Amino acid sequence: MKTMKEIRDLNESELLKQIQEEKDLLATMTFQKTSGQVQKPSQFSLSRKQIAKMKTVLRERQLQQKSK
Repeated sequence: MKTMKEIRDLNESELLKQIQEEKDLLATMTFQKTSGQVQKPSQFSLSRKQIAKMKTVLRERQLQQKSK
């Protein structure tokens, strides 16, 4: 799990790539959950939180560019 500092250090393309990877992981875990093979149920909330953090940083950057 990345810290906010690590997330803020990423550029926009890396952030978008990380968001997509987390979404793919979340989809895989959802599929595993339906088939009863999920290893760590707590990973669902951690992945959702990571996605939210990354989207927050993207939105902050968008708002910062608009204000300039």
